[in-house]
This record gives sequence, C-alpha cells and structure tokens, in this order.
Amino acid sequence: MADNDPLKNLLGPEQPLLQHLLELRTRFLRALIGVIVVLLPLAAFAKQLYGIFARPLVELLPAGTSMIATKVVSPFLTPLKLSAFAALFIAMPWVLYQIWGFVAPGLYKNERKLMAPLLVSSTLLFYAGIAFAYFVTLPIVFKFTLSAAPEGVVVATDIGDYLDFMMTMFIAFGAAFETPVAVVLLVITGFVTTAQLKEGRGYVLVGVFVVAAIITPPDVFSQLLVAIPSYLLYEVGILWAGFIERGRRKVAVAH
Repeated sequence: MADNDPLKNLLGPEQPLLQHLLELRTRFLRALIGVIVVLLPLAAFAKQLYGIFARPLVELLPAGTSMIATKVVSPFLTPLKLSAFAALFIAMPWVLYQIWGFVAPGLYKNERKLMAPLLVSSTLLFYAGIAFAYFVTLPIVFKFTLSAAPEGVVVATDIGDYLDFMMTMFIAFGAAFETPVAVVLLVITGFVTTAQLKEGRGYVLVGVFVVAAIITPPDVFSQLLVAIPSYLLYEVGILWAGFIERGRRKVAVAH
C-alpha cells in the first residue's frame, strides 16, 4: 500500500543526506564548544600568554626598548586574538576527533585502521612544527633581523604585526611538518608510488624552496629553515610509504 503522506514522500529519499547534515552540524558544534571551553581560561590570562608568546623577540631587543601598540584597542584585542588561536591549536585533537567521528562510518575497516594513526601523526607533526618554529627558527630569525637593523634605527615592533608574523610562521611550519603524512596519503591512494617519489626528488627540492619563499618573510634564513626540514620530512615520508608498500606486498603474496 502506497504511503499517502506527501511530506514523508518528499523527505524520504533525502533522509540520508539530511542525517549527514545533522551529524555534520552536531560534530561542528561539539568542536566549537571544545574550542570555547579551552578559550575561556586562556582569555583570563591573555596578557601573560602574550608575554610568553613574545619572549623570542623581547629577549633579543636592545636594552631600553620594548614592543609597542600603535592602535587604541590593540592592547586588549591582540592578546585576546592570540588566546583564540592558542585555544584552536590546543583543542586540535578534539576537533580532529570530531572530524574522524563524522568520516569514520563511511570508511572500510582497513581504511579506518590506516586513517586513525594518520590523524594522530598529523596532529603530533603539526605541534612539532610549531615547537620547532618557536624554539629553534624564530630566535635565529629575530637575532639576524635585529642585527641587520641600520645604525640609528630603534627596533620597536607593533604587537599586532608581531602576532600576524608569528601566526604565519606557526602555520607555515605546522604545514611543512605535515609533509610525511601528505606523502603517505598520496601513496596509499594510488596517485604515486615510492619509486616515482624518489625519481621526483629534484623537482621536490626546488618546489619546497619556492613554497618556502612564498609563505615565509623575505629573508633567506626563514626560507632555509622551512625548506630544509620540509625536504628531510619528504624523505621520511618516502621511508614510511615504502614500509606500507612492503606490507601490502607481503599481504598480497600471502593471499
């Protein structure tokens, strides 16, 4: 017997899509709530957080100089903006977990086994890239740029400009450190093989230097400190992908 409910007949075929949209909304709200939960305590200590954030530059400034705020609301908004960025970075595992919860039901069992470690690895590598930028790269860059200032020029960096610069560097290094994961994904999805990746080493080397020149400030030191780790991580990705390929071949032979 045919169903005479016009509304049900209209929405019935679209129900799976509606369910996916509702699930996506739920996951997005959960991720947003997680970021807000982290943001609230960070916002209360926004000034102290900015002090830690500014340490790589402040410790190298000449005696008697300091950072400045050139806009009226910068002393309030800039630390708050930093707190929002920090909350997102800290809550990234929770955000990725929500993404995983949304896509996992649509994956095969073997795909779920592979994607879970990739998500964990990508998170850890992103944090490692930020740590490398903060503790290694930025002190070298700041030391070089301050020493290059012409005589008679007083270096007084605006806190807003400093935040924008640091966020660019953090994102650049975080993305650069994702290279092994990107390489592995290209291999397991069948776009390339490890043999092709090895043959393309020369092109990759040129490419990482071009990308580093685009995403970093216009100084050679910043470009080198992004390009060299990126290429080394590319080699790590080849080793990782080769290990996966050998495992697949063993399974194929066994069957």
